[in-house]
Amino acid sequence: MRIDDEKQQIRNAIKIRKRSLTFEEKVVRSNRIHEQLSVNSSFVKASTVLFYWSMKDEVYTHVMVEQWSRSKTIILPTVAGDRLELKQYKGTAKMIEGENYGIPEPTGPVFKNPEDIDVVIVPGVAFDLKNNRMGRGKAYYDKLLHNLNAYKLGVCFDFQLLDSIPVDELDVKMDLVLTC
Repeated sequence: MRIDDEKQQIRNAIKIRKRSLTFEEKVVRSNRIHEQLSVNSSFVKASTVLFYWSMKDEVYTHVMVEQWSRSKTIILPTVAGDRLELKQYKGTAKMIEGENYGIPEPTGPVFKNPEDIDVVIVPGVAFDLKNNRMGRGKAYYDKLLHNLNAYKLGVCFDFQLLDSIPVDELDVKMDLVLTC
């Protein structure tokens, strides 16, 4: 079986599992990840963090972004064609609906200092025990992460952490994966 076919099978299986969780269950599980994050030494020391504004099937980050924006510089990705641009989060009032996926994105100028990012909180469809990550298949994060020297923290629900996942040369490994 081709690697792309293997990845698609995993994506389909995870999608079914995600649908079985209620929003309340996602929030409870996400709060557990938030607790782990709040004691992670790399995250605690970080002054600039690249987060993501969660979609309905991902680890819920809205509360995390809001809370941590009070003490850290929070950067969020915005979709620009086939890549991600980075912009500083300055509150929900300064966000607009993204063009491609309808995910709220910060307005304002592009963040020009990616070398200042200390930690990246990375979503994924699946991760494995060797900290490999598999995304949705568009390579947005892989393109971005190849150019960042920041500590990479993957976050996922427990059923998204597999023994192993297929990887190729473009996939970027995480430094740590937090799950619940």
